[in-house]
Amino acid sequence: MTDKNIPLLNNSVKEDDAETIVNFVLGFAKNPLITTSFGAHSAAILSAVTKVRQDTQVVWCDTGFNTAATHRHAQDLIEELKLKIEVFKPKIQSAMLQPETFMEDGGSLYSDDLARNVKLEPFERAMNKYRPDVWFTTVRKNQTAYRNQLDVFSLTNDGILRVSPFYHYSDDEIKAYLKQHKLPVEYDYFDPLKMNSKGECGIQLRS
Repeated sequence: MTDKNIPLLNNSVKEDDAETIVNFVLGFAKNPLITTSFGAHSAAILSAVTKVRQDTQVVWCDTGFNTAATHRHAQDLIEELKLKIEVFKPKIQSAMLQPETFMEDGGSLYSDDLARNVKLEPFERAMNKYRPDVWFTTVRKNQTAYRNQLDVFSLTNDGILRVSPFYHYSDDEIKAYLKQHKLPVEYDYFDPLKMNSKGECGIQLRS
């Protein structure tokens, strides 16, 4: 896969729904991987991929700042979808980060060191372990300025094919998908690196 192939791929699926895209990709993927934060709409990508290939590896980079509701939501999805999952946690404990020291207006704890410790290092450790050829993500258009530059298909700096089957779905469309497939939603979620709901988590920028 090269940069020259990506526009052709995106053009070929621009009218396709998420499930069609997932089926197409899993037809050639040799070592696919899903990353999840177990955020509100995470069930969509987890269900769409694993119902086609049950044994797809799932990675959860747990920041250490998740709410109790997020942990319950994660456990429910792990059991309901029978996920093959590994949790990657920061090497530094969240309690050592003293959130009140980092907290800024808008509920963000953002700092470059924090981003590295709680998101990027665990993510890189997961990628180095599993070395996927395809990486399924929940990225959607209109979430951030950076994500508006992407599409369903894009390449990471390491040449991994990043696939975002729900990229063109609006908030209403993703909610309708979850309702149609009777998938749970949990809005009690906290990302310490986002200034607000439209913030960038850091992993996509690094990749």
